Amino acid sequence: MTPKVAIVGYRGYSGVELVRLLERHSRVEHVLLDHREDSGAGPAIRHQKPPHRLPCSPEAVKAEGIALVFLATPPEVSMELAPAMLGAGARVVDLSGAFRLRTPENYAAWYKEPHTQPALLAEAAYGLPEFCRESIPPARLVANPGCYPTAANLAIRPIVEAGVVDRAAGIVCDAKSGVSGAGRKPSLKTSFCEVADNFNAYSILRHRHVPEVLQVSGLAECEFSFTAHLLPLDRGILETVYFRAKGLAGAEDLLAVYERRYAGEPFLRLYNPGHFPNLRSVARTNFCDIGVALDSKTGRAVVVSAIDNLVKGAAGQAIQNMNLMLGFPETEGLL
Repeated sequence: MTPKVAIVGYRGYSGVELVRLLERHSRVEHVLLDHREDSGAGPAIRHQKPPHRLPCSPEAVKAEGIALVFLATPPEVSMELAPAMLGAGARVVDLSGAFRLRTPENYAAWYKEPHTQPALLAEAAYGLPEFCRESIPPARLVANPGCYPTAANLAIRPIVEAGVVDRAAGIVCDAKSGVSGAGRKPSLKTSFCEVADNFNAYSILRHRHVPEVLQVSGLAECEFSFTAHLLPLDRGILETVYFRAKGLAGAEDLLAVYERRYAGEPFLRLYNPGHFPNLRSVARTNFCDIGVALDSKTGRAVVVSAIDNLVKGAAGQAIQNMNLMLGFPETEGLL
């Protein structure tokens, strides 16, 4: 039988992207769970059958035999719903930050709210397949990584693992994202008149995605500087990582670090030295594209990492995790 998967928060940007991607997935049937009164039916396209909709309740999930639930919801809502969905026998992929960090104390420090499900926080598997592939398939609950940490860790962890970073000099990550990364809920800072023809940095020194980068990369907070910027675009993330290299003769050596680490990875694309990704190269794909440069005289190194924040940074990676959890080919519905 074709397993059924469900989406909570299907009207948000990540939820809409989940619906779009699951419509072309050949191995699952997707349904929508109405969590709020204003969920709405969405646009009605003539001669197109809309997805089946159910109330967002453990009883409905159990009765329908839902195998897995995507929570495209704010952290506090995910903490409320995850125990109920798990109790109904469904597995959960959570797209919020609710279960990404390892301790309630760390969560409270960065999210400025107490964590209400510490036992599930300790249980959750972190869903960055390129580094956590073995822990994802058996997990009941997978924490889908944040968009900024996905692009950052895919660029940073290989060079930290390989020992080619002068860690005393630190790593700087200059990150830029489209406005959809802020979610669909209206706010002044993401309104058209504030964003159009504008560009600004935000959450300087206290961005809540920083601990995810530290947790996965192995860096200490004093070794890592991160600044997020808001682009006047709807989607995409481009991060430029600066560091001092050691033990590398040139850009080919730096590229070889990534080639060894990502050999066989279906969603990593590496560029020849001197060539770099841009947002158009990854738009509406689940790829992370990486380009490198290295000045052999000074050891100055630059790595550019680009993803679509709504796909590899959210819905696409969530489906990648679902594929691993349900035993499907990892690329199903994504290539």
